[in-house]
Amino acid sequence: MAFSFLWAPLFYITGLLLCVLFIAVLVDAIILFHPLAKFSATRWHAKVLSLGDENTVALAIKNNSRFYFWLTIIDELPMQLQVRNFQLKSELGPLMQKKIPYTIRPTERGVYQFGDIRIFIRHRLGLLERLIILPKEESIACYPSVIQMKKYELKSFQQVKLVSGIKKIRKLGSSYEFEQIKEYVLGDDYRSVNWKATGKLNRLMVDQYEDEKSQQVYCIIDKSRNMVMPFNGLSLLDYAINATLCLSNIALQKEDKVGLITFADKIDALLKGEKRMNQLSSINELLYKQKEESKEANFELLYQLVRYFIKGRSLIILFTNFESSYALKRVLPILRQLNKLHLLVVVFFENTALQESVAAPTKELYDVYKQTLSATYHQEKFQFLKELNQYGINALVTSPEDLTANTINKYLALKAKRLI
Repeated sequence: MAFSFLWAPLFYITGLLLCVLFIAVLVDAIILFHPLAKFSATRWHAKVLSLGDENTVALAIKNNSRFYFWLTIIDELPMQLQVRNFQLKSELGPLMQKKIPYTIRPTERGVYQFGDIRIFIRHRLGLLERLIILPKEESIACYPSVIQMKKYELKSFQQVKLVSGIKKIRKLGSSYEFEQIKEYVLGDDYRSVNWKATGKLNRLMVDQYEDEKSQQVYCIIDKSRNMVMPFNGLSLLDYAINATLCLSNIALQKEDKVGLITFADKIDALLKGEKRMNQLSSINELLYKQKEESKEANFELLYQLVRYFIKGRSLIILFTNFESSYALKRVLPILRQLNKLHLLVVVFFENTALQESVAAPTKELYDVYKQTLSATYHQEKFQFLKELNQYGINALVTSPEDLTANTINKYLALKAKRLI
């Protein structure tokens, strides 16, 4: 129209085009805001979220109209996820329904509040866009990793050795609990041959034994400031909580009695070791409520509790962390006393960030200094391991990512050797 001042016929052409545009916008608006242009949506998810895992959430969107639409979907995610640019793209034909999945990774335990589902719809012309808000507010609790628990439960009972994760360990010697008499097969211990049954049946028979059951296994979690350090979005306490849930599930499957203790400057959670039906649920509920503390761990109080609360020799798996030799030496006498009363396994963490610093290339003098210091601190962790082993204390140093698998491997190894 501006150029029509130079050439008059252009005014009529642009006026015609403007009318066409107006009609197109009107048609687009009629289609978008037609009373029959309705959408419905359902949010699908597990009953609870698993801490530190990729949880799948799906939106089932249904187009209840007879028009074809392009969709931009925004699901209002919980504020704990801190996701500000989330959107999904899709398209739906007339009377069609589509399930659109996406994943979230919660890094905090607690209640996650989902909001409304917002759908921006466009027709083929794409001149206008309409916002449809579907109220779908709901709350979902995030518990310790149920996904990992199920995964490691399956792995621990497989008969093959896995490259990483849980592996079966061949038992040596004989157990104390008799199970049955069976026919000899290659690989059976010849010392378990039952000569009476062999003479009666005129074929080689052996006695078969099973693992001792109803042994006590206690997981003790240090909640002090040593366990606040974050790795990959989770604190060391969160990794210990996930590992405890997985280990408790496997120990209960092995028919052992499982208990739980958490402490910092004072004792917090306390659950007696049992193998009742809802024991795992009780452990999960207690783990769900645990929070990091900014105070020092009171190991003296822990020793007094263990001495009078845990009756009979038990397997105690202590999740803690040592950042200096002074911290270890300060609690070493107490750990030695605990090891005299029970079979103690101390599980602590190596700093994976230091490993990356050691492997990083050096360009300046500062890099050499940083790499040398990182290597010294990294090696110190394994000195802690040797020092604990010298006093007969079972110890395990592991990266946070491998904590669950390594802890369960340690439990199965001790179980196979019948040290409990």
